Amino acid sequence: MSSTPATRRHLLTRAGALGAGIALSGAVSELFAAAPAAALPPTDAGYGPLVPDPDGLLDLPEGFSYRVLSREGRPLRSGEGPVPSHHDGMAALADRRGRVHLARNHENGTVASHGVPKVEGLTYDPAAEGGCTVLTLDGPDGEVLSERVGIAGTAANCSGGPTPWGTWLTCEENESKAGTAGYAKDHGFVFEVDPENPRRSGAEPLTAMGRFQHEAVAVDPVRGVVYETEDAFVAPFGLFYRFLPARPRGGPGSLRAGGRLQAMRVPGLPDLSTVREPGASFDGVEWVDVPDPLAVATPTRMQDYGPRGITRGQKLEGCYWGGRSVCFVSSYARTREGSGADHHGQVWRYDPAARRLTLVIVFGPDSDVRLPGESPDNICLAPGGSIMVCEDGRGAQHVYGVTRRGEVYALARGRQNIGTPEAPEWGEFAGVSFSPDGGTLYVNCYEPGTTFAVTGPWRR
Repeated sequence: MSSTPATRRHLLTRAGALGAGIALSGAVSELFAAAPAAALPPTDAGYGPLVPDPDGLLDLPEGFSYRVLSREGRPLRSGEGPVPSHHDGMAALADRRGRVHLARNHENGTVASHGVPKVEGLTYDPAAEGGCTVLTLDGPDGEVLSERVGIAGTAANCSGGPTPWGTWLTCEENESKAGTAGYAKDHGFVFEVDPENPRRSGAEPLTAMGRFQHEAVAVDPVRGVVYETEDAFVAPFGLFYRFLPARPRGGPGSLRAGGRLQAMRVPGLPDLSTVREPGASFDGVEWVDVPDPLAVATPTRMQDYGPRGITRGQKLEGCYWGGRSVCFVSSYARTREGSGADHHGQVWRYDPAARRLTLVIVFGPDSDVRLPGESPDNICLAPGGSIMVCEDGRGAQHVYGVTRRGEVYALARGRQNIGTPEAPEWGEFAGVSFSPDGGTLYVNCYEPGTTFAVTGPWRR
């Protein structure tokens, strides 16, 4: 552990999220290194209190509005079938004609109310109901021009990440083998989707990137290295990986050329959950080759990494590249489930040049009380000087913003009750992302599957 000083501030959230404890380090501003138009952070956090939505879908601050772009069960504009269930990870990708492509995951297994329609040439395993759909808009705040299947026949597509060359890497949070759980093929892979023409990318797994419970990926735009999180919520917990591509210059289809998969080892730190002080950093991070990336006999996280072991974290989820570093999320950790300590969410930053790992944000108070502001999942950079965090916990679900100065505010609250009045539950948020011009936020409600476009005074 390095001698980097740790600055701890316990904060109370604003604008409808009172009581969420979040501690941040003095390095929090480094999370915003790649934020568009974020040079001048706002003078006051947030946009005011959330206003109840009369339509009962999405509460937003005054001056903001939303449109429903897509909803599960309605017909896809392509005529291929209904909009699939379980909207999850998503990215907004621009093309040279000014259009915006929303590449959207569907976290379905072998059974779903609405599976991803099987399309010839785009289907990997006919027994699987997951996949990815693509919405094309005629501009950042434009109308939906098309909505079609990007890939089908994959399993539990949770999150993923955009590439510098304009494609979407969709990840299976599933490691079932052919002949188990009803599947006809092995699962646990990353697939590339070309949003402009999905048939160019097809349905070919990028096997060299490993077979495990993938969550999200982030690509170093300079070195071409791909970082990958593993969402393992049952011990032994998941690893943080990097993939060294054989063709690091990238381009559509380049990842099919293969490469080396490695796992992160932080000397003296076998369990990320045990670090409690924001600002704590660890130098000399090592990367160890994964013995069997295809996990033919043993899951990658359970393989032999030598007498010095490997570093693990419970529920490693969101991942993005910002400036010179990659940031990733541990959604929560619970000692009763095998973690070394409890927390309600961490955000970590890894600097490849310095080989340094730093804990930047810790969500939740130092207790077992579950409060709003817990279990961060998908995160993205926002144009006004914030990061946006999708909450994935219990009770009402929010999208929170965290400013450069560490102030926390609620941007949106979901109103879609998927339970009963006696035992209410709300669909989590996922896939938060901004249009390339920073003027529109896109976000999914997981269940019932709904994709929103939110506009408002982002730069106020």
